[in-house]
This record gives sequence, structure tokens and C-alpha cells, in this order.
Amino acid sequence: MRQVLLNLGGPVSGGGVPHQGGLVQTPSGAWYYMAFVDAYPGGRIPVLAPISWTSDGWPVVQLVNGAWGASYPSPVLPAPPRQVTPLIGVDTFDGTALKPKWEWNHNPDTTKWSVDNGLTLRTATVTNDLYWARNTLTHRIQGPTSTATVQLDHSAMRDGDRAGLALLRDSSAWIGVKRDGGATRVAMVNGLSMDGNWNTTGTGTEVASATVPSGRIWLRATADIRPGAGRPGTFSYSTDGVNFIRLGPSFTMGNDWRFFMGYRYAIFNYATQALGGSVKVARFELSTP
Repeated sequence: MRQVLLNLGGPVSGGGVPHQGGLVQTPSGAWYYMAFVDAYPGGRIPVLAPISWTSDGWPVVQLVNGAWGASYPSPVLPAPPRQVTPLIGVDTFDGTALKPKWEWNHNPDTTKWSVDNGLTLRTATVTNDLYWARNTLTHRIQGPTSTATVQLDHSAMRDGDRAGLALLRDSSAWIGVKRDGGATRVAMVNGLSMDGNWNTTGTGTEVASATVPSGRIWLRATADIRPGAGRPGTFSYSTDGVNFIRLGPSFTMGNDWRFFMGYRYAIFNYATQALGGSVKVARFELSTP
């Protein structure tokens, strides 16, 4: 038995130590160690370091100044059988199926959503708790900072409906459209929370709002997930897709290790009164500086 790595300095500033990994070999015979690094609030991320071998057959991680390097030369690999679409960029929900980068927060009610050159979300749950709302569609946040923007047609919402874009984890906040008494407004809500057993402890408080016309709106969330930094998330909206207006205070994202999956951008639509309403998402864009 020999210790290969333990409490080794990690490659992500402010993040944890490399752990929970395994050895991988490229087709050309090069060896690497792939590990996870806790990089909250972004979650656990994979990191890769070259491996050499001792004369008696033990793996040795190639270090940089006594620590796991912040960067190494990329492995030499053959062209993949299919190109992997980058997580950043624009998704117009073309075709009739979701792309692999999307993930439902719960097993979805397949009768309440569809893709047909645009994503339609029909209300699937009557609740005042976003954590209990089904058919919330999520996308992993990219670091160290990134911005998500959705174009939302909210003309078919019904009274009591809530639809928008969230920074989703055990401590959450969102910007979205509220339809009440025939009037439409955009609101920023924070204070959504869960405990360590996944029980809701806070359903959120509206901290800012503005009246908007019925029809289309653009919603934007920006997240700074650098570990050890301030972890701010901010929200804004636009009625023309060009000029964005900041709404509400900065939201501080949580970094509790028990929710190690990290924050996700989340598109949601749920009812607080009765089912029947819907929204259509024509465009999602994820950008990094």
C-alpha cells in the first residue's frame, strides 16, 4: 500500500483538495488521474493531471510546485466519434427534443412540456414552493462567472402563475413573471431555502418588482461561483432584448457541502391557484466573459 495523494494542494483557487478519482489511459498509452475538486458554490468539478509510473509500478501524480497544477498540456486524443456541444452558447430549442445538457429537477410530467422549435412549459404543479414544482428545467452553471438569459413568452399565463429563471440549490433566488388579478409584473424573489434533509424551510420573499406589458420578456441571471469569493448572483430583465434593468439586491449563493451538486440555472413555470397556464421559451443563452 502506498499513499498517492492526500490533502494535496488543488488547482482551483479557494477550492478543495483533489479526491474521489480514478486512473484513465488514452488510446496512445498516456496515463492520467481524474479527480473531483469541491468548488462551491459551483459544485464538484473534474480535474485531470498526468501520471507517471515508478520502476516498481506505482502511479505518481505530476505536481507543479508541490501541488496539483492549475493547467497541464491537453491530452493527445483522436477525434471523437461525435462532437460534444459546448455548454455555453445559444439554444433555440430547435427540433422536437431537448439537448443532452438539460436536466429536470424532478422526474418530469411528460404531458406538461414539449419542444417544437421552442420550449413550452405548461403548469404541472399547484404550489407556492419552487422546490416542489415539477418540470423545472436546469442547466449547469459555468465558472468562474457566467450569465444566462432566457426569452420568455408569458402571454398564456393564468392568474396565480409564476414563471422565470432561478439560481437553484438549497438556498435559491429567482427573477420571473407573476400573473395576478389580470396584471403582469416582473419580480425578484430570494430567501428560498432547504435544510440538510431536503425539507423546504423558506418559500421566498419578493424583494423587488416592476410592471411589465403582457407578451415577451427577457430574464437574466449572472453568477460568480469562484470558491472563497463573495458568491454573488444578480438578476435583470428587458422588454426589448437589448436594454436590461437590474432588479433586486445581490443574492449570496450558499456553499454547504451537503448540496455538492452545485448551483444550476433553472427555468420554471408553476401555478399557485390552478393548472392551465403555459409559457414558451424561445431562446436560452449562456455566456462567459
